[in-house]
Amino acid sequence: MRRELLAVAVVLCSATELAAQVPTRPMTAADSGRQRARLDSVRRAQAAPKVYTHADTLRGSFTTPGRAWWDVTFYDLHVAIDPKDSSIAGYNGISYRVLKPSTELQIDLMTPLEVDSMVQDGRAVRFRRDSNAFFATLAAPQRAGEHKTITVYYHGKPRVATNPPWQGGFTWTSDSLGRPWVVTTDQGMGASVWWPNKDTQADEPDSQRIALTLPDPMMDVSNGRLRNTVHNTNGTTTYEWFVTNPINNYAIAVAAGTYAHYTESFNGLKGKLTLDFWPMDYNLAAAHRQFVQARSMLQCFEYWFGPYPWYADGYKLLEVPNTGMEHQSAVSYGNWYQNGYRKRGTGLALQWDFIIVHESAHEWWGNNITAKDQADMWVHESFANYSEQLYTECQFGKDAAAQWLIGNRRGVRNDRPIIPPYQVNAQGSGDMYGKGGQLLHTIRHIVNDDDKWRAILHGLQQTFGRQTVMGKQIEEYISKQAGMDLSKVWDQYLRTTMVPTFEYRFAGDTLRYRWTNVVPGFNMPLKVTLDWPDFAVIHPTEAWQASPLRLANSADFKVDQNFYVITKDVTAPQ
Repeated sequence: MRRELLAVAVVLCSATELAAQVPTRPMTAADSGRQRARLDSVRRAQAAPKVYTHADTLRGSFTTPGRAWWDVTFYDLHVAIDPKDSSIAGYNGISYRVLKPSTELQIDLMTPLEVDSMVQDGRAVRFRRDSNAFFATLAAPQRAGEHKTITVYYHGKPRVATNPPWQGGFTWTSDSLGRPWVVTTDQGMGASVWWPNKDTQADEPDSQRIALTLPDPMMDVSNGRLRNTVHNTNGTTTYEWFVTNPINNYAIAVAAGTYAHYTESFNGLKGKLTLDFWPMDYNLAAAHRQFVQARSMLQCFEYWFGPYPWYADGYKLLEVPNTGMEHQSAVSYGNWYQNGYRKRGTGLALQWDFIIVHESAHEWWGNNITAKDQADMWVHESFANYSEQLYTECQFGKDAAAQWLIGNRRGVRNDRPIIPPYQVNAQGSGDMYGKGGQLLHTIRHIVNDDDKWRAILHGLQQTFGRQTVMGKQIEEYISKQAGMDLSKVWDQYLRTTMVPTFEYRFAGDTLRYRWTNVVPGFNMPLKVTLDWPDFAVIHPTEAWQASPLRLANSADFKVDQNFYVITKDVTAPQ
């Protein structure tokens, strides 16, 4: 996920909300002027271009000198957590392969956390701090092909999550019985908010250990499988989890509390998949009722996307105090054991659990296929949003699911492009969710062959699974497999805020039509009724074209609603 809402929230106060505020006394001309000034100020702030800083580049670029020359192979993370004073301390052994010779290495760790020391080959390593990045000066020559490890020791009080999971960090809270409950969320913000690493989605370790030490009787649930539990003499316990697959750093998570646990299995495309469920102990009965949806989700998504990617690490749902997050093989769940999204939703969305479906979809889209750059987060969120429609289709049929998705268009804002600038840790419009899902649904109907479309989705997972990618690779793969040039379609929906407008007019038994409000060269095919009741495919361009009509009256003319376009009848009145 990251910001998985049914409608993405606008931060602070929007111009619409300001306009709706009602004064406590009759509004004077001065009041009206002040309100207009406030509205103008908000609009200017929302429209102002973002100014990116040196720190943004350090965080967002994966080609900078301190990052480009080394490839992470393994993280060995050990952290002790103290809920009494909200502090942590530990170390991370960062193993890497040298791609080309260099002597300076960038490791990220956010303030106010402090690095105590760095060690390589038994010797202390000198380092300097630059904002939230540390640059280690390596004494030993780093030769291409070598495998090396640097261990970073650190401590401090990590940033507190102010609005998890959207504004992430550590959440120090209590469950309903007053017992400590500690979790982390950091997608978008960065995993370096609580542990030192190469904080870019472009480089994933091949595997990872997560060893977390907590005061008794708390326990931790993290990614992968629990390999070892050590009861220490100081009243703490260390839980060692191990992930055997590549994993993006924001998927690594702490979930520490008083959990119940039960295990089931799912007979999937690759055999037996273990399902582990970790509700708070007092929610065990509710979990048994609600978590059965994990089975129908897995069955549906394995049909559409291929095998669940992490059979070796298993599938987990674990309760957290925030709404939820797609932590790999350990999906966080905070949807109150109800369908919809925390009592919200419309129509068929109230028939299934939003967090189970959406967050689990990220196991394929986001965790298995990971965008290198935050700017391409649509690869995660557009596909996860579209997965909701496919799950609805699995449960209620193709037509019902399509109508539900079409009804969700009212939530698309078209406020700014889905894809923002690259290499500065920028994330585009919240429309990467709803509008992105509409785009994929539209492309399915351009392809016009569900077997081919399903093969494309499977092929994406097979071709790019366990990899980090640029969004362009996904665009080009779908175009190639579809057998058509979709480049203008991608540009239109991902890189502009314009919704294509299909203008048409009737001239006797002829339909004249064209595209407006489109990128130059936009040539997306469209289905319309030229001969009732069947849809026919036409190929509008920006120039007027004509096709013969065989309709009893113009009211029988329809544009297929499965295409996310605006239609406009420009027939001159008689």
